[in-house]
Amino acid sequence: MARLPWENQTAIVEFVLLGFSTVWQLNLALFTTFLAAYIFTVTGNTLIVLLIVFNHRLHIPMYFFLANFSFLEIGYTSNIVPKMLASLLAGQNTISVANCLTQFYFFGSLAATECLLLAAMSYDCYVAICWPLHYTILMNGQVCVVLAASSWVSCFLLTALTIILLFRLTFCGPNEIDHFFCDFTPLIQLSCTDTSLMETIAFATSSAVMLVPFLLITASYSCILTAILRIPSNAGCRKAFSTCSSHFTVVTMFYGTLIATYLAPSDHPSQFLHKVFSLLYTILTPMFNPIIYSLRNRDIHEALKRYLSRKTVLQ
Repeated sequence: MARLPWENQTAIVEFVLLGFSTVWQLNLALFTTFLAAYIFTVTGNTLIVLLIVFNHRLHIPMYFFLANFSFLEIGYTSNIVPKMLASLLAGQNTISVANCLTQFYFFGSLAATECLLLAAMSYDCYVAICWPLHYTILMNGQVCVVLAASSWVSCFLLTALTIILLFRLTFCGPNEIDHFFCDFTPLIQLSCTDTSLMETIAFATSSAVMLVPFLLITASYSCILTAILRIPSNAGCRKAFSTCSSHFTVVTMFYGTLIATYLAPSDHPSQFLHKVFSLLYTILTPMFNPIIYSLRNRDIHEALKRYLSRKTVLQ
């Protein structure tokens, strides 16, 4: 019986992440920029989580979801950026197959969780504006915990199915991934076994966790906009807009960069552009989220002022 072409090849045990090696002269500048962005992201999101956890005035649904969201952003960017920084500074661009698949698992799980958390936050805005008299009933503590916990658990379980199938693949060369982290499409392109079933399952699960929340967010904001237009006073309209403006900005940034990345052509000439778009939702969006939620949020400002004044008194 004839042997398949890949059966005579040796299975590879590590990948090479090419990253931005085509512009290696800029490695130091890129390292400095990404390190500063990473430190700002982790510091800003950690500060928001701590302010919400230790300030009882912020123990309301909106800030409960915001704390979950900020915690997610810390894990999301920490899963990718440290490896990229090591590659830029020390040229450590190799990664084992197991570590690569693990990185993709956390990336896929956290990205999917972010979609569901954004949908839950849009529902919170919808109830606050469209059903203000029923808000405390519809968004009680139990409902918030169920929405957040189901977002985390369901996405990690769904992504686990894809990872199990990925671990069953055989990679036999070449072992170069033209990206700065382990993404799904570059991985399956290196497989020398049949990936049709896995691609179908991955497409179905990713469509479910991206499209369904997006439709829910769109429906929520359609109802919110209709409700705001019915408010007779300008002050009431401004207050309603300020309630959901930060969330709407984050949704626009996240889905905008995600759509631009995965709808862009995947041919080689546009691969560098694909990596640039990936930087937007892996580094820039998590960095700007604390800024967006802090600049327009009076409660966060007051909590930070109380924390700083208390620290000054203690000193």
